[in-house]
Amino acid sequence: MKKIAVFLFTSLALHHIGAQNLIPSYKTRADMVSQANINNNLLEFSNLGVKTTGSSENTNAFNWLKNKYLSYGYAANQIQEDPFTFWGGDSKNLVITKTGTVYPDKYIIICGHYDTIVGPGVSDNGSGTSILLEAARILRNIPTEYSIKFIHFSGEEQGLIGSYHYADNIAYQGNVRKQDIKLVFNIDQVGGQLGNNNNTITCEKDISGQSANNAASAAATQELAVCTGLYSPLQTYISNAYSSDYIPFEEKGYTITGFYERIKSNNEHSADDTLANIDPVYVFNVGKAAVGALQHFAVASTSNDILGTHETAAQKDLETVNIYPNPAKNLLTVELPQSNLPFNIELSDMTGNVLLRTENQRNIDTTSLNKGVYMVSVKTGQNHIIKKVIIDK
Repeated sequence: MKKIAVFLFTSLALHHIGAQNLIPSYKTRADMVSQANINNNLLEFSNLGVKTTGSSENTNAFNWLKNKYLSYGYAANQIQEDPFTFWGGDSKNLVITKTGTVYPDKYIIICGHYDTIVGPGVSDNGSGTSILLEAARILRNIPTEYSIKFIHFSGEEQGLIGSYHYADNIAYQGNVRKQDIKLVFNIDQVGGQLGNNNNTITCEKDISGQSANNAASAAATQELAVCTGLYSPLQTYISNAYSSDYIPFEEKGYTITGFYERIKSNNEHSADDTLANIDPVYVFNVGKAAVGALQHFAVASTSNDILGTHETAAQKDLETVNIYPNPAKNLLTVELPQSNLPFNIELSDMTGNVLLRTENQRNIDTTSLNKGVYMVSVKTGQNHIIKKVIIDK
């Protein structure tokens, strides 16, 4: 994704907060975004390699995504493969539909691309991919008035090929609008650069193509910024939509908005777009903002009785695992909430190579490791958590 480096500061004081108040159930669900799940999604995405459109790695990524949705409990009839051909071969978009209770034929699309070039593309766009997965997991059993389509596009890096295919052949057919789309909410490159002050997210509004939809986009983007302040710790900037998967929809007259990192990491489309360089906490916070905003746009149930998180109590307990010191020198200590459970620990480098394995051992000797960033995976039964640690000799 390429961006224009022009930003306009937006304070929450400029928004019509009176029209949007914090909804406790929305906040509860936004807070269910799991740092462990984000980290694991990013690691798995990284391990899939360079996912160039049409490659076997791209196909593997598609199948990985499809299996994620099946594991969350989405039915086969909710999952659609959208194949397309292009000058370099064949690829597929993945479309998951969650039907609305009041307006089943009117859609909120939340989307991001999963193809990459040169490197594994953990920020561009493993970050957006990971957030879509968490939003889908959390909201699977939450009633929403409008239908939601979670769409993972391929071919973005070759010129928005997958999203143009969808907009031109499914949302539209010829000059006939086939899908009533309330909003397209795109998430692309929100990984940040590790070490930057990643406390602000860019909210993107429409300035290109058709002008009749600009006012609606500006209003939606303002609402997105307010939701960000309500459901995450992030501040917001308003900038302009440019060269990502919402553009084909904008050209068809649909309303668009999106998220993009505020401080550019400048490693997109390079071998440096890796797990070692991404800021997973930033992705986590953008995920909270996205889940809050998606509920607002789709008008989710305000009841706290139906949370449907597909997360066990054991997994929630595991998220309280404490690994210290961090940074460490020669010894890491792992504290688990339940000391009587058997557990396995794997320590891997940022390319996914496992360097150390232990069973039921809470103290890990790291003297053999070089200075750098590593991932620690703690597993108990079917549950696991992954945390990033720094070894500083």
